[in-house]
Amino acid sequence: MTKKFAAALAATLLLAGCSSATTGAQPGQSGEVVVFAAASLKDTFTQLGKEFESSHSGVTVKFSFDGSATLIDQLSSGAAVDVLATADKPNMDKAVAAGLIEGTPAQFTSNVLTLIVPKGNPAGITGLDSSLDGKKLVVCADGVPCGSATKKLATALGVTLKPVSEESKVTDVRTKVESGQADAGIVYVTDAKASGDKVETIAIKDADSARNDYLIGVPKSAKRAELAGQFIELVKGSRGQEVLKAAGFGQ
Repeated sequence: MTKKFAAALAATLLLAGCSSATTGAQPGQSGEVVVFAAASLKDTFTQLGKEFESSHSGVTVKFSFDGSATLIDQLSSGAAVDVLATADKPNMDKAVAAGLIEGTPAQFTSNVLTLIVPKGNPAGITGLDSSLDGKKLVVCADGVPCGSATKKLATALGVTLKPVSEESKVTDVRTKVESGQADAGIVYVTDAKASGDKVETIAIKDADSARNDYLIGVPKSAKRAELAGQFIELVKGSRGQEVLKAAGFGQ
């Protein structure tokens, strides 16, 4: 190799290195990151996913939002997932016990329940009381994080709920109340906030006694474990916490 050719090669490698540093691209850091997340995280995670894509050239974040139990069933069935975020600890514990998660999941926020009614409250609901008698109440199914929390809260308050429907994810409860198909629904405070002026909120006494902790981790099926870790750091970091708090999480 001549001295002139060696110098040219060195210059080329130097320029290539500068180009990579400028764009933020790194070997193995392009492609699709698959995130399975609880339905209540849809708005916040979608926003954070766009920000993650903007700061990671060549990376696309693909989301699947559903009830935590459903997501874990899909993971158990062999779904290739890079990030799993559940709306409670028991469901994440199931995933860990089944050997589906790498390492120890981290808690990143929390949520509590509230009662919502259609705008104008046409059924005259006043709370988890006799005003619900004969009315169409919708809740989450037991086993779904919001459903388990609802059952725990009802037991703590000594009330018996008689829902006309039990949904597999909290966003379905919210939709039925927004559309007027239900007179009332028990959802997370974040869902009530996301509904805006489509619903009215009625606070539930001692709702904090059934608080749900949200956990996040990297499944062993992850194909983009490094990027998954970076996405989790975004969620746990100051920016992620800012977005979550603005949506009503962790109050």
